[in-house]
Amino acid sequence: MLVRCLYASRARAPLVPATTDSIVEQSRRNNPARGITGLLCFVDDVYVQVLEGGRDVVCELFNTIVRDDRHHSVRLLSYEEIGERRFGHWNMGQVNIAKVNTALLLKYSEKPVLDPFINPGQATMALLNELVATAQIVSR
Repeated sequence: MLVRCLYASRARAPLVPATTDSIVEQSRRNNPARGITGLLCFVDDVYVQVLEGGRDVVCELFNTIVRDDRHHSVRLLSYEEIGERRFGHWNMGQVNIAKVNTALLLKYSEKPVLDPFINPGQATMALLNELVATAQIVSR
């Protein structure tokens, strides 16, 4: 059974390229063997990540993230059983929201910022879907 998990968290330390690169590289190294695909967005001190894969491995990874010292205020925004992957092209795609057109952010939020802590999970997922549709996902 496939599931999709969308969560947000805050970084304990300022997000610098070395930190985000480390997280993405770790994901790209470990996720293929587990059958996990997804997308990581970040800006300022906020992470938003969607994970797709088997129920057990996605739940185990989410619990690992909750215990990870790099994160705090981890919030589950959406969790659902799915018939197919939406983010299956990436073992971990990456988006720096600071580089996204503010009009796109305003489409899903009151202000041109990514704030999954006040926006509904459905709006955050819609934004991620549009980022995929407009090819704003970075993959190395």
